[in-house]
Amino acid sequence: MAGRSAVFFDLDRTLMAGSSAFEFGRAAYRAGLLSRRRMASSAYENLRFRLVGSTDERTDELRDRIASLIEGVDARSMQRLAPDVLAGVLPRLYPQMLKEAWMHQDAGRPVYIMTAASQEIAGLLALILGFDGGIGARSEIVDGRYTGRGEGIFTYREGKAEAIRKLAADQGFDLAESYAYSDSESDLPMLRAVGHPVAVNPDRPLAKVAAEEGWEIMTFETIGRRLVLGGAILTTALAGGIGALVARRDGRRWV
Repeated sequence: MAGRSAVFFDLDRTLMAGSSAFEFGRAAYRAGLLSRRRMASSAYENLRFRLVGSTDERTDELRDRIASLIEGVDARSMQRLAPDVLAGVLPRLYPQMLKEAWMHQDAGRPVYIMTAASQEIAGLLALILGFDGGIGARSEIVDGRYTGRGEGIFTYREGKAEAIRKLAADQGFDLAESYAYSDSESDLPMLRAVGHPVAVNPDRPLAKVAAEEGWEIMTFETIGRRLVLGGAILTTALAGGIGALVARRDGRRWV
């Protein structure tokens, strides 16, 4: 007999377009915690992430940057950035994925956000969306200030699968009957931990695995296609302009 199932959603490029870390960076910049140069770098990384996804190396770099940013910062001051971060995240949520999540809830399945973003953002966003919980990366706080060190499971790659198995054991979920949604190859441990994995706007390695293993694939991120189309239009326009210029020059020569 099937047990109680649950549903786990990655956040970046799965529930939302782009990176929640970028929205955190914007909020930190407005609060004076981030330089203009680092903000520009974050904007570039966000665009790159939307186009091709992330890698282990870039994730480690991002984790280190955030750790150095928050080290020594008063925890309450940092937590007060949450409304500003959410103001950037909420408009970027995919309506298709919200509909999918609420469909699962209506069918009696608890829904969780499972992300490498901060626990504060994961928990607050889950509360606002009416989800059953949010699990993210925790940062150590000592005497009311962030130390810059992580705490507990780092919810990335195998860490997500470990967190899911722990939650399943605590809540009595049957992972063979459960669902997981993600965009990235890095989440293969999480996707393989459940009986119903779904690839959402998958990067190339995940798309390959999903196709080989017959997983459901959902695709609706359009920024890559828009940039490719825009590049083709620009190339055509430039070629046409150059052709017209050459024709005019040739015409003058013939005259």
